[in-house]
Amino acid sequence: MCIAKGPGRDMIDSTQIIGRTIYQRAKEVAGPLASAHQWVNMTDVTVWLNSTHTAQTCKPALGYSFAAGTIDGVGGLNITQGKTEGDPFWDTIRDQIFGKPSEEIKECHKPKPVLLHTGELSKPHPWHPDIVDVQIITLGSLAITAIPGEFTTMSGRRLREAVQAEFASYGMKNMTIIISGLCNVYSHYITTYEEYQAQRYEAASTIYGPHTLSAYIQLFRGLAKAIATDTVANMSSGPEPPFFKQLIIPLIPNIEDKPPIGRNFGDVLEPVKPKYRVGEVAEVTFVGANPKNSAENRTHQTFLTVEKYENTTAAWQIMYNDASWETRFYWHKGFLGRSNATIEWHIPDTVQPGIYRIKYFGHNRKMEILKPAIILPFEGISSIFEVVTT
Repeated sequence: MCIAKGPGRDMIDSTQIIGRTIYQRAKEVAGPLASAHQWVNMTDVTVWLNSTHTAQTCKPALGYSFAAGTIDGVGGLNITQGKTEGDPFWDTIRDQIFGKPSEEIKECHKPKPVLLHTGELSKPHPWHPDIVDVQIITLGSLAITAIPGEFTTMSGRRLREAVQAEFASYGMKNMTIIISGLCNVYSHYITTYEEYQAQRYEAASTIYGPHTLSAYIQLFRGLAKAIATDTVANMSSGPEPPFFKQLIIPLIPNIEDKPPIGRNFGDVLEPVKPKYRVGEVAEVTFVGANPKNSAENRTHQTFLTVEKYENTTAAWQIMYNDASWETRFYWHKGFLGRSNATIEWHIPDTVQPGIYRIKYFGHNRKMEILKPAIILPFEGISSIFEVVTT
C-alpha cells in the first residue's frame, strides 16, 4: 500500500513534527509583505501555448479513472486506471440519471472519457466551481502560491520554476517559491499535459481539461508580475463567485440523540484513574451526542477542557482544550441515536503537578412529532484525579 505516514509514530505525531519544523524555519523569514489575489473563470481561460497558438480550458468533468481510485484507495467499481475510452454500460447509467454530456465537453476533455459532466450539472447546486481564486503572498524572498487544488510533483516543479523566473525577470531574483495546495477552494488534481494523456486517477480528476496546468502557470505568472512591478492595485479582481445562501440538504438525515436507559447525556461511562504520572494518558468516556449538533449551535467553542484546581483561588483553571496538541476527542457512533465520546489527555512532561478534571461539552438533538427539532446543550465532568511528576 502506498500510504504516507511522515516522520512520526502516527499522523498526529507527524503533523506536530512538520508543523514545528515549519514554524522554526518561518521565524527566519523577514522582509516586506505583499499579496496579489484574483478570481478566475477556469472554464474559459485562453492559454497561450506559444506566440502563435492558443488552447482553452474546459467546463469541469471527471473521467473514468476517477472512479478507479488510486493504489492507496481503490474504487469499488470494475474500472481501472488509465482508461481512455468510455464504457457503454456506465455511459447508459449516467445518461439515464444525469443526461448525456454535451459534445463540446467531451471534445474539450479528450483523451479523457467523460464519466461525470459535472460542469453541466447544477442541481441542487453546481457540482464543481467555475470560478476559483489564485493568490500569491510574498514575505521578503519567500513567495507562497495558494493553489486551489492538488498538484502532481512535476506540475509543482513547472509552476515553481515559471513563477521564480517571472519574479527574476522583473528584478526580484532568488525568490523561494512555496507550493501551498488546497487553498481557498478545492478543484481536485492538476496534472501536466503529458500526465493527462495517460489518464490515471489524477489526470481523470483534472477537471478543467488537458491545459489546466498551463492556465494556472499563466495566471500565477501574472500575479508574480503584478507584485514585482507594484501594480497589484491595477489588477482586475475578476468575476465574483456565486454565494449560496441555502445549503444542501444532508444526504444522511439527522436523527434524534438518545442516551442509554437510565443514563443522561454527559454521564461518565468509563472513569479516569485516580492518579497519573507525566507521560501517561488520562482517558474518560461519556454518554455523547452527535458532534454535528455542536457545529450547528455554537454556544460552546470547544468539545473539551482539561482543568486544574488552583488552591490559591479555590477555582478551576482551564489548561487545555480541543485545540491543544495534548488532547484527543473521539466520537463513537452507536445504534438508534446512541453514541459515546472519549476524551484523552496526553499528559506532557511540562505539566504542573496537582488536581485535575476533564469536562465534555456537547449538544443533543431532540425531536418530537410535528415539531421542529431543538438542540440542547449539556456538559459532562470527570471525577478529579491527581497528576504527579514521579
